[in-house]
This record gives sequence, C-alpha cells and structure tokens, in this order.
Amino acid sequence: MGKFDIFGSDKNQSFSEEGFSVDTDFADSLPNEEPLDEPDSVSKQVVEWVEVLSIAIIAVVIIFCLVFRVATISGDSMKNTLIHNDKVIITNLGYEPKQGDIVVISRNAENSLEAQNLSNEPIIKRVIAVGGQTVNIDFEQGIVYVDGVALKEDYILAPTVDRGDVQFPLYIPEGSIFVLGDNRPESLDSRYSQIGVGGIIDERYVLGHAVFRIFPFNKIGRLD
Repeated sequence: MGKFDIFGSDKNQSFSEEGFSVDTDFADSLPNEEPLDEPDSVSKQVVEWVEVLSIAIIAVVIIFCLVFRVATISGDSMKNTLIHNDKVIITNLGYEPKQGDIVVISRNAENSLEAQNLSNEPIIKRVIAVGGQTVNIDFEQGIVYVDGVALKEDYILAPTVDRGDVQFPLYIPEGSIFVLGDNRPESLDSRYSQIGVGGIIDERYVLGHAVFRIFPFNKIGRLD
C-alpha cells in the first residue's frame, strides 16, 4: 500500500503503530482513582484496634490494683487534714515509712479493739517516729518530742492531750512505727496500748502510704 496523510490532524493526538489514537488532553484529565477499602478490611481494622485498646485498659487496671488502692476516710481522727468520707490513693510499692507520712494500717489480731466496740477496719494515721527513734510527749503543753526535738505540727487540729495508757518516753524498735491522728483529742492511736503492741506498730501492718486525695473534687491534691 502507498503512503497516506491525514489532513486536519490535531497535535494533541497520538497514534500507535496499529493506527489506534488517543486524545492525550482527555486522557490526562481522567482521575486516578484508588481502590476503596473493602468493608471487611475496615471492620478487621476496627476489631484490631478494639482488641489493642482492651488489652491496654486491662493492663492499666491490673497495674493500678497492684500498685495503688483507694481508701475512704472513716471518722474524724485526721481532721482537718482529712475528714470523713474523703477518698485517698495509697501505695505500698517499695514503700518505707517516714516521719510525717500519712499511712493506712491494718487492724490485726494483736490490735483488735472489739472490746471497745470498734470495728476491725484499717485505720489512717500520721507517722510520728520510726525505728530507732524515741517519742516523748509533754501533755501539759501538748507538745510531742522525737529524740528530744519538739515537732512543729502545723497540721494538728488541737494540741496533744493525755489519752490512752502508753507510758512515755517510748523507744521505737527497728521495723516499727509510732503514729498519731491529727485530731489528737478524738484519735485512737499509739497512745493506746491496744494499737499494735503497746502503741508500737509493726511496719508489716502498713497497707500503704496515702499520697493523693481524689475526693472531694474541690480538695484534689497531694498529701503530706
């Protein structure tokens, strides 16, 4: 066959060797559509995220239960630092009692106060002295001394009064603590021989250190 020409051809047209032509402007204007995710694929991703989130929540709950506990204050023995129905977070992870800490103490067979019509619920008090220290109390002036040094107790509601049957001065053996409530006239604490052994509490009965108040909301914050 002979040669042939196409008159009036547009410069934007291209031809293949087989004679097939495509308008390049039109071709360039076509959208590059990406394939949509199939419904099954989306559902699978949602399920995977839910599983990951569930595992994370369970892990947080387990860690919180092992490391932290929530305690509700009962009574007025720690007033005005803590009052009835306040809720605090306590922790015992690697905890060693220190002077000034607020601690929750287990009520065990040795310090049961059933004879005084009190429950066996844990008690919350402030650590006044730890093992190796000596406590003395001047009940006339209401001042507590530890190793001969008067404590500056801005946190107490009233001066320390003569309560209980523990004799002072009192030496605290290693591994033990001496505690008092902040509301001294109303607190059943280490001034009473029924608490611990002769007012001395074994550290093993310390359930945890109260570190943070979470209720009421207008008083949220760190303790100590």
